[in-house]
Amino acid sequence: MLTPNMNYAALTDSYLFRHIAEKTSAYLDHNPLRHLYKLGIGDVSLPLCSAVITALHSAVDDQANKETFQGYVDERGALFLREAIAKHYGKRGVSLSSDEVFISSGASDELGDILDLFDKSSTALVIEPAYPAYVDANIIAGRRIIHYHAQKEDMFAPYPDDNITADILYICSPNNPTGAVFTRDKLQAWVDYANRNGSVILFDAAYEAFIEDTDIPHSIFEIDGADTCAIEICSLSKTAGFTGTRLGYTVIPQALTRNKMQLNAMWVRNRTTKTNGISYIIQKGAAAVFTDEGQKQIRENINVYKKNAAVLMAALDACGIWYCGGRNAPYLWMKCPDDMSSWECFDYLLNEAQIVGTPGIGFGENGDGYFRFTTFGDPDDTKIAAEKLIKLFK
Repeated sequence: MLTPNMNYAALTDSYLFRHIAEKTSAYLDHNPLRHLYKLGIGDVSLPLCSAVITALHSAVDDQANKETFQGYVDERGALFLREAIAKHYGKRGVSLSSDEVFISSGASDELGDILDLFDKSSTALVIEPAYPAYVDANIIAGRRIIHYHAQKEDMFAPYPDDNITADILYICSPNNPTGAVFTRDKLQAWVDYANRNGSVILFDAAYEAFIEDTDIPHSIFEIDGADTCAIEICSLSKTAGFTGTRLGYTVIPQALTRNKMQLNAMWVRNRTTKTNGISYIIQKGAAAVFTDEGQKQIRENINVYKKNAAVLMAALDACGIWYCGGRNAPYLWMKCPDDMSSWECFDYLLNEAQIVGTPGIGFGENGDGYFRFTTFGDPDDTKIAAEKLIKLFK
């Protein structure tokens, strides 16, 4: 008889967003005329920019003509897109070859797939609060997980602990859910730790486009020594509104080796075995993001979300509520007022102000007592929600 992967039985029921949906649905059943101010969902609310739309239409037209028709694309990604991304990194002082860039169907997919590179006996360290898929993907793989708790005292961006050793290290900066960013010295400490211990950092840079402080690194490869210990996973979902279009990219340096195995070459072999590449049409649209006009247009959309962040930050400041994030990230991580638990805060905001956010407990046990707001919502709704927060807590 076939034995299934029994590690699935160890997964905790992913109840967070289902429970949020159930609570909001029940509230609307009793209050059908109420409008909800949704600051919980991580999806974008603005459409793809015109440069991307034009490129997508052009790529569709390519597929209608024999002379320009494109069949299978390189499993690593189309060379034109990999070169555009390498050039984009170069503008920040990071030298990459196109062979070190891999195109994916999104950061979420890649964060799960990339674990193929590591033996299941390896140990994964997850800095929590964290994107839940980090933990779940390693449970499915049967891997031991170290839950490394970040705290308010370290602004939810801790230094490594030399008393703890792990093989795979998850760092997300700017962070989901906390909005915290890792300073250059903290990232250097993690890179040094990884190189000392032979670990590999999985650096989730999905929100790097929201960084505005010039001293905060956008890429792990801005840090000395990262090319021998890090893999960077990026996304156009929040950067350019590709949540429904689906495209990301991964950087694996040629210099990254373990046990005489080159991880870049291993990933080439993995991709040629397991995929036939990403849609040519989508890759043409993505390439437009990295043009001068594309960068200008996506920045206009990002600035809308950053204005939402400023509105929420001003409201929390007015109320004297502790939070982190917002300035360099599309998330704000609020300490629940009056010592409320995460779910007590959720119920209070829903019932008293019709605001829907995300309870921090859903991102790890040390997230209880905190609450996440996103800045991807409608600006008018965000402004009204901020005014309601001030009325509740000032």
